[in-house]
Amino acid sequence: MNAPQFRPLKFGVTRVTLRDGVPGTHYLKADQELQAFPERMTDRLQHWAQVKPDHSFMARRVKQADGSTGDWQHISYAQAWQTARNIAQGLIDRGLNAERPVVILSENSLEHAMLALGCMVAGVPYVPASPPYSLVSVDYDKLKHVLKTVTPGLVFASDARYAKAIAGTVSADMEVVMCEGAVDGRQVTTFDSLCATAATPAVDAAMAATGPDTIVKFLFTSGSTKLPKAVINTQRLWCANQQQMAQSMPVLAEKELVLVDWLPWNHTFGGNHNFGMTVFHGGTLYIDDGKPTPALIGETLRNLREIAPTVYFNVPTGFEAIANAMKTDDLLRKTLLSRVQMFFYAGAALAQPIWDSLYASQEREIGERIVMGTGLGMTESGPFGIFVTNPFVQAGDLGVPTPGLELKLVDMQGKTEVRYRGPNITPGYWRNPEETAGAFDEEGFFKTGDAVKWIDETDVHLGLKFDGRIAEDFKLATGTFVSVGPLRGKIIAAGAPYIQDAVLTGINMKEVGAMIFPTPAVRALSGLGADVPLSEVLASAPVLAKFQEIVNTLAQSATGSANRIARLCLLSEPPTIDKGEITDKGSINQRSVLTHRADTVAALHADTLHYTVKPQ
Repeated sequence: MNAPQFRPLKFGVTRVTLRDGVPGTHYLKADQELQAFPERMTDRLQHWAQVKPDHSFMARRVKQADGSTGDWQHISYAQAWQTARNIAQGLIDRGLNAERPVVILSENSLEHAMLALGCMVAGVPYVPASPPYSLVSVDYDKLKHVLKTVTPGLVFASDARYAKAIAGTVSADMEVVMCEGAVDGRQVTTFDSLCATAATPAVDAAMAATGPDTIVKFLFTSGSTKLPKAVINTQRLWCANQQQMAQSMPVLAEKELVLVDWLPWNHTFGGNHNFGMTVFHGGTLYIDDGKPTPALIGETLRNLREIAPTVYFNVPTGFEAIANAMKTDDLLRKTLLSRVQMFFYAGAALAQPIWDSLYASQEREIGERIVMGTGLGMTESGPFGIFVTNPFVQAGDLGVPTPGLELKLVDMQGKTEVRYRGPNITPGYWRNPEETAGAFDEEGFFKTGDAVKWIDETDVHLGLKFDGRIAEDFKLATGTFVSVGPLRGKIIAAGAPYIQDAVLTGINMKEVGAMIFPTPAVRALSGLGADVPLSEVLASAPVLAKFQEIVNTLAQSATGSANRIARLCLLSEPPTIDKGEITDKGSINQRSVLTHRADTVAALHADTLHYTVKPQ
């Protein structure tokens, strides 16, 4: 049988060097050296403003009065540079600095981008906070934590949707800037007035005073086990990581870069990886106001029918929705596949049926496949760290380290933890010396908590694959370790398209259980109406029969108690951000779910929970 044909794609790193350390420790580096990189991301912005001033830097659809979106509004590199300089002057006039940074509460927008660039020019750190902390949260605890940690001198929000959160968290002496709307009982500065500040030579002096060690931004972690931590992002971290990406993914510079992207800028994937990529390469970023949710995916599909990206980034749920739509949407297939050179996913595991569906649509439309890239990274690594090295990627593959990043592989608890050291690694957590000290080992390697193993032990040049999070793994009462990551991925793949995520149970118990967050597809499976409560949908005979089939299939491939799902239940209550069960990017916090649903876990294993499914 002939091997599948892929659209040609060059991989930057093809050879690595592995060396031994003390027993149980190994080191892995790319043979390709990291090339020189700019000292500041603002240098790249200024460069493009001079070289191609009229080229579109960023675009977003104009919001209509009825809430819909219209035509695209573009900002050129020259306009972005001038607006950033004006904003920088306003920030300088206010005496803002690392001790009094700018907090941005609202979602991706042209104004958000201009304010971020203005902060960079002025040398004032900015803090993109997760919008759900303001719009979804009820108690605002995480937003209060962000404000307490960074003590901002200015807070920005797009409109009055954020007024309630501002009134409940932002002190009266802190300046608030908004594009439109007001906050009852306090004065608000308009964003237009900030942009109207005339730049003076003080702007040039402020930018000249910035360098590789200047803090660009604080990005907060999702708070998997504790309150979110403020990760220090320096100019060196960001610029080095962009150069690493350029060398690992040469495709980024082969054509004029065009991105269509919804990923939130308060996360490192959207805010560092993709936003930074646009500035670094002089590309164009179309802000996608869609999202991989039933309510918003239509906007994403609309944009992808109109704008053809050269590379496309998303999370697995996004690719799942696109894969399903491409089966019948001719225009979507034609536009999206017309010039895209690479797909790339991160954030969670991509189930094999989604890969297969994407490949089928690609072969149908263009007669070849598009390489699906992936890897491993984190907020603390800029985020780019490890990247695949060939087109024949399997679910869970990570690849090899990017140039300039050294990996330390440490045997522990029967697994191998990967640790990072390089110019793209954060210097630590803002105002948190204890967490910073605990994050690095004696050799200065950042301890990721991620477990890896070789794709092929006979060929180290293929690199590594994911083996779960060490902190998520647990022991059964028998002393047997349960490797959560791989088993969770297996469950999601077996249950596609009905399983959004799975949380494994059974700590210190005799058997492994699973709590399932279902996808909206279960409604169609049930045959019940859209107004029927989800609890009734999950209790319906067709749904229970399907999950009985899934758990039976999983049991047939199990090799022992550590990877056999002995009981499974479906959760009708979605994960909540207030309890830390989910991030706004959609990833599940296993530990938090187990903590907040301890009664459900106990009932599942006591066989007192209704509608529990067991292997037959």
